Amino acid sequence: MPIVWASRLLRAPVPEKVSGSDLVTPLLERAAGRGWRVYFLGGNDGVADVARQKVTATFPRLQIVGTLSPRVDLSQPPESRAPIVQAVKAAAPDLVLVAFGAPKQELFIAEVVEALRPAVLLGIGASLDFLAGSVPRAPVWMSKHGLEWAYRLAREPRRLWKRYLLRDPKFAVILLRSLSKAQRS
Repeated sequence: MPIVWASRLLRAPVPEKVSGSDLVTPLLERAAGRGWRVYFLGGNDGVADVARQKVTATFPRLQIVGTLSPRVDLSQPPESRAPIVQAVKAAAPDLVLVAFGAPKQELFIAEVVEALRPAVLLGIGASLDFLAGSVPRAPVWMSKHGLEWAYRLAREPRRLWKRYLLRDPKFAVILLRSLSKAQRS
């Protein structure tokens, strides 16, 4: 939601927020209907496998060609992630759903996208946890009003406090700079 608010302030509005978590189920339904091969990458140990079981119960024609929950340390050289790339590539997916959380998943995707072409890679945050039922989603009214972060922070404060209280406010600084530049132009 902060992106939507920022886009409005900068007079370049995007139509609405679509979180990855809202996109995943319709995307998997489409994948099942079109015969796309899907790979679940990320989440805590066992979560991707539980998500796979639940999703394939809903969409029996869905082809989930692999799951992997590696520990990814982006401070290590890219070669350290070669086994992950090899495992995904060997499964030949059409769609790779990457659930490492932001911004790690976006950085990882940028690093490996060329090696995994023609597959499409999509960062989905906590969506595997939501699909598996291991983490509940925020109520719809909270998500609609940009408060999903507060719900998640209240549920997992030890894990998420740095993200939401230290790292994310940097976005406000970037926005203020952008607004200042826009006013000078």
